[in-house]
Amino acid sequence: MRKLFGTDGVRGTANTHPITAEMALRIGAAAGRYFRRDQSDVHRVVIGKDTRLSGYMVENALTAGLTSTGMNVLLLGPVPTPAVGLMTRSMRADLGVMISASHNPAEDNGIKFFGPDGYKLSDQAELEIERLIEEGVKPAQAQNIGRARRVDDARFRYGERVKSSLSRDLRLDGLKVVVDCANGAAHRTAPEVLWELGAEVIPVGITPNGKNINLNCGSTKPQLAAETVVAHGADVGICLDGDADRVVMIDENGQVADGDQLMALLATSWAEADRLKGGALVATVMSNLGLERHLENHGLRLERTGVGDRYVVERMREGGFNLGGEQSGHIVMSDYATTGDGLMAGLHFLAEMVHTGRKASELAVQFETVPQMLKNVRYGEGQAPLEAASVQAAISDAEARLNGQGRLLIRKSGTEPLIRVMAECEDDALLTQVVDGIVAEVEAVTG
Repeated sequence: MRKLFGTDGVRGTANTHPITAEMALRIGAAAGRYFRRDQSDVHRVVIGKDTRLSGYMVENALTAGLTSTGMNVLLLGPVPTPAVGLMTRSMRADLGVMISASHNPAEDNGIKFFGPDGYKLSDQAELEIERLIEEGVKPAQAQNIGRARRVDDARFRYGERVKSSLSRDLRLDGLKVVVDCANGAAHRTAPEVLWELGAEVIPVGITPNGKNINLNCGSTKPQLAAETVVAHGADVGICLDGDADRVVMIDENGQVADGDQLMALLATSWAEADRLKGGALVATVMSNLGLERHLENHGLRLERTGVGDRYVVERMREGGFNLGGEQSGHIVMSDYATTGDGLMAGLHFLAEMVHTGRKASELAVQFETVPQMLKNVRYGEGQAPLEAASVQAAISDAEARLNGQGRLLIRKSGTEPLIRVMAECEDDALLTQVVDGIVAEVEAVTG
């Protein structure tokens, strides 16, 4: 079992374990040793970050750890997470690192790793890095210490790559677009790319100060973007999170469309154009049952995975699929990117508007969702509420009551100390009863 790594790297509150300068240095040294497999001087790592204040601390500590093992470090500055996957591969690096806690508050931070192929690391690779962290690594000899330098055009390179995923003749002339950058990593890139494609851009969440990333804005707080769309009479809104690897869409009426609706649109459109490989969409166990039924009605399949976009990507690579993602808004288009890319997915929604001539509201609701309820229960250090007999009994009872009428999913968050209780059922009363019953038992054992 991994101790440090969750579903998306190492994450926690800044300046507390494991997101401390000391720990970041050790993580950097361990990762450097793992990926520096010989004594040549051509090993390199790219590091990107979002706009959190603690990013400076983590970036410098990681750089120290990596260079101590002989890795040459290329610092990209604030860029979206998918840009790190892209730059790792295009710059022939041995390793890519993104410093971000994604949609979490500014007080949190995290460290995500990408392998030389631009994809996130496997569980086995993370376990091996954890072993090296525990054991410690031997530093490089003095003459083999690595260097660090800044890369000034990473943002430009990424923007060009995003645009290249669209047909060269596509323009967004006449579209008024609100883009909420969550005061995060895409605060410059997203408005620039939309403007370059011809859209009239109304940006929000573009004034990061180190402490306001995801604060009352972004994909987890889309109210600001929705209000801005309505106030300005915009055609559509693109709402990103802090590291721009996820997106939700806002139609012209201010209504929010999540990742499931966006995936449904792209999957059916791509299938009609004979672009959807394998006749399937890959999504996690969190995606709505309505999505599965919608795909079946179009002769397509839904391949489910565990929670985490890297598990989606792993299944896509195994099965040769080219479209996948999560309800939360990670949309992976593997023909163009190695991980979820919120800006790219948003642009492809706009491309559907242009190609079909339809309003955002006509495209944003592809299927009727099955009522879904998700509640989170926080637990303390050292607690294991899912192992309690009373909680297990409550789960068994709920599964029996939902049999044939819906589905139940109980899991630990991979990024926060939370138990997530989710159920789907067309009977609203039964849905509430089963979720609240499990939540009550979990709260009882966590105090």
